[in-house]
Amino acid sequence: MNQIHPSAYVSSNATLGEGVEIGPFCVVHDNVVLADRVSVGAYCELGVTGPNSASSNQLLSIGADSLIRSHSIFYAGSSFGESLTTGHRVTVREGTKAGKGFQIGTSTEIQGDCTVGDYVRFQSNIFVGKSTEIGNYVWVLPYVILTNDPTPPSNVLIGCIIEDYATLCAGSIILPGIVVGTHAVVAAGACVTKNVEARVVVAGNPARTRGEAKDIMLRDGSARAAYPWTRHFSRGYPDTVVANWEKSKGE
Repeated sequence: MNQIHPSAYVSSNATLGEGVEIGPFCVVHDNVVLADRVSVGAYCELGVTGPNSASSNQLLSIGADSLIRSHSIFYAGSSFGESLTTGHRVTVREGTKAGKGFQIGTSTEIQGDCTVGDYVRFQSNIFVGKSTEIGNYVWVLPYVILTNDPTPPSNVLIGCIIEDYATLCAGSIILPGIVVGTHAVVAAGACVTKNVEARVVVAGNPARTRGEAKDIMLRDGSARAAYPWTRHFSRGYPDTVVANWEKSKGE
C-alpha cells in the first residue's frame, strides 16, 4: 500500500509501484515512474521539465528501494537503478543515467547528460558538469568540482571521464575533458589539468604525479596499503560484490 501525504501533489499520469512513500508538499509530475518501495521526503519535485529541454516527453525513472531526501529536485529524462540514496537539497538535471546503488550527498548538483556507473558514492556539496562520465565504484568527496567548459563562457562542453574505482578527494577540481584512470587518487585540493594515469596519486596546483597509489599507507598502524581501497573497505557494498573483490585481491 502506498503512503502519500495529503499535501503532496501526485499526477494521475505518474506510475507508482508498491510500497511507495511520498512526503509533505511534494510534486510528482506526469512523466515520473517510481518503482517499488521508493521513499520521497518532504518538499521534493520529481519530473521537472527545463524551459529549453527536449525532456518534456521523457520519463524520470527511479529504481526500487530508493530514498530521496527532502528538498531534492529531479528533472525529467533521467533514470536511476535500484537503491538510489540522496542527501537533502540535491538537484539532478535532465539526461542523467545512473546505475544501481548511487549515493548523492547533500547539496550536490548534477548538471545533466551525465552517465554514472554502479555503486558510485558522492559526498556533499559536489558539482558535476554536463556531459561528465563516471565509471563504477567511484568515490567523490566533498566540494569536488567536475568542470566541462574549457573557455568559459562558451557552448563548447567537454565532460570529464572518471574511470572505475577512482577516488577524488575533498576540494579537488577536474578540468574539462580530463580522464582520471582506474584506481587513481586525486589528492585534496588538487587542480587536475592533465590526464591521470591508472593507479597513481596526483596532488598540487597544477596537479602532478606524486607516485603510485599503492605506496600510501593506512594511518591505523597496520602497515597496510590504503589503495586499492577495495582490499580493506567494503562497508555498504553487496556481499556478491565484496566476494568478487576478495577473489581478485581487491584489484
